[in-house]
Amino acid sequence: MANPMVDDAREIKEVNPFESMMSRFDRAAQLLNLDPDLYNVLRVPNREIKVYIPVRMDSGRLEVFEGYRVQHNFARGPAKGGIRYAPDVSLDEVRALAAWMTWKCAVVNVPFGGGKGGIICDPIQMSQGELERMTRRYTAELIDFIGPEKDVPAPDMNTNEQTMAWIMDTYSMHARHTVTGVVTGKPVQLGGSAGRREATGRGLLFCINEAMKRLKMTPPQTRVVVQGSGNVGGIGAELLHESGYKVVALSDIHGGIYNPDGLDIPEAMKHLRATRSLEDFPGAERVSNTDLLEIECEVLAPCATENQITSQNANRINCKVLAEGANGPTTAAADEILHDNGVFVIPDILANAGGVTVSYFEWVQDRMGYFWREAVVNERLQEVMVASFNDVAKYADTHGVDTRTAAYMLAIDRVAYDTRMRGIYA
Repeated sequence: MANPMVDDAREIKEVNPFESMMSRFDRAAQLLNLDPDLYNVLRVPNREIKVYIPVRMDSGRLEVFEGYRVQHNFARGPAKGGIRYAPDVSLDEVRALAAWMTWKCAVVNVPFGGGKGGIICDPIQMSQGELERMTRRYTAELIDFIGPEKDVPAPDMNTNEQTMAWIMDTYSMHARHTVTGVVTGKPVQLGGSAGRREATGRGLLFCINEAMKRLKMTPPQTRVVVQGSGNVGGIGAELLHESGYKVVALSDIHGGIYNPDGLDIPEAMKHLRATRSLEDFPGAERVSNTDLLEIECEVLAPCATENQITSQNANRINCKVLAEGANGPTTAAADEILHDNGVFVIPDILANAGGVTVSYFEWVQDRMGYFWREAVVNERLQEVMVASFNDVAKYADTHGVDTRTAAYMLAIDRVAYDTRMRGIYA
């Protein structure tokens, strides 16, 4: 007889992002025969910071928010990673995302380690003034731990260019001079990079293009389902449509729209911007976010949030290529099911690494005070993403493993090499 408490515990463990990350790390480390001492170093973060942030609300009352910054690894350079504002932010989630950033930076071979931050709050219920005061106090609490040579934050869920401008200004006020390189994802006028906003979606396109070549498919023959319509999903869908792919489904937080003959993505995005919803978009039928994942297609691109594909629905995923635009959209328990079903996975630490790659370009431009044209940024991004896709594919073929395991093995191998060469200071 099934035990509901055991089933519930198993399900909770499956969707815990840190557990998923660690199970993949453990598998890759085992296949690499990673030295036990290096394993002990790489499996844990370098530093975890918890801060309590008092904020004077518009009502006059004082509210205290809980915030985190996890710096996972510095072997290859400063920590790098976004800051998210959400009611369900947890230390486990931030810890997992920081580790993911370490592996992501290593996969695309940029000289950063991994970091991530978050504040438990409901930004939708907060005014612009409250968000600014919270951001500035959070920055002040972290002032000794961040900086161009230490840890370079970026936007993430519910944060944006404005948030980064507040962080940059707060840090600069303490430094007594303007420090543009303390964050990336800033407005272009404040030292941001051309092409940064589109970078994650564009990197996703470059990876899908390479997968199509590998599988001998062409864009016009390729039906694409995109979950999410924000900076990754929306921009990714527009770029895919522009490149000749047939995007048949797209979703927002409320649900999705579907047309087997293909959607007019530019018009759908205009409709979304005008009405703040894809609902009632003409020429398409409504579909739930759950059902959208199971639509028959050649490419499925989950670009929304974590834990969308689990052991519960993995057998119903009906695509040839899974291109993970979001962080952690697939649980570790679903990996084997997808592999057994012949799904070619472009894992998140590769597929959505376009953002951190152009963040690296922004950091470089800030440090030298010279900025590149968008065409140059996009060309260099393509070079990095194509080379990284081919590195992962070659690693998978050489070692006889799936692409996700190959990406982790490649990343861990690179970080382990640097750690071994630097040695442990004790």
